[in-house]
Amino acid sequence: ARAKGKFEITKTDAQWKQQLTADQYYVLRQEGTERPFSSPLNKEKRAGTFLCAGCQLPLFSSKTKYESGTGWPSFYAPLPRAVGTSTDTLLGYPRT
Repeated sequence: ARAKGKFEITKTDAQWKQQLTADQYYVLRQEGTERPFSSPLNKEKRAGTFLCAGCQLPLFSSKTKYESGTGWPSFYAPLPRAVGTSTDTLLGYPRT
């Protein structure tokens, strides 16, 4: 289930497909998951801000990044009003 609401950047599906790689489209538009330990952002240690790969808007501060051991870049908090969430039960229990 996609996050509901009005977003600062809106594009048609065709525009997203043209702009994003197949992997980016899968993750950003189809709720897919990249392979664990495949992101170069796992090893990123510099101070700064992580941006959305689709719209380039700021999402997370490096100050909230931590090593979760899961194989994906992990943050304990997004920047204010930067991330929308939704809940599903596809695995048999609620997850956000």
